[in-house]
Amino acid sequence: MGLLLPDVNLTLATDRGVFSADRVDRGTRYLLLDGPDLPTGPVDLMDLGCGYGPIACTMASRRPDARVWAVDVNERARGLCRANAAAAGLANVEVVAPDDVPDDVRLAAIWSNPPIRIGKPALHDLLATWLDRLAPGGTAHLVVQRHLGADSLARWLDDRGWATERRSSRKGFRLLDVAARVGPPVEAATEEDAVGGATTANGEDST
Repeated sequence: MGLLLPDVNLTLATDRGVFSADRVDRGTRYLLLDGPDLPTGPVDLMDLGCGYGPIACTMASRRPDARVWAVDVNERARGLCRANAAAAGLANVEVVAPDDVPDDVRLAAIWSNPPIRIGKPALHDLLATWLDRLAPGGTAHLVVQRHLGADSLARWLDDRGWATERRSSRKGFRLLDVAARVGPPVEAATEEDAVGGATTANGEDST
């Protein structure tokens, strides 16, 4: 599979059983095209839920001085990502399971097309774990479908101390910019907040 961007041209191997095996999905492409500039220098970056590696390999291509952590729970996805990074000559990609990221790593940026369909409690736990690994001044950039709860997720993040802005929207997707939290964690204010906000019957945000 080819991934052609204005500044990046990659060939990526995929396989059945990994997310969007037939083509780079629209949300990921939107993030790669419209996401902000990455931090420069010898910093740590992360692709959270890397799959076969379109985000991680793009980050590594754009920032060869950075170390890019490509993280996924799926062993097959990690193998594909590792092979794709090697084929592209991207020695600055570290493909690992979540538990294998060293405890002292602090991230200048996280980019992710997060696995919304794992359910809100699991998604919230996943994001909370890694957002608290952001370095001071670090930012996460998430692409989320609006009808799958982008706005309620933004509220949940904001309410818990991760200042969140809606960067832009395109074709049913939102880009969220999430700043590193300052101070201690904030407890859930309401039961509705704890599950990420109300949605309508068709899954859209109620606001």
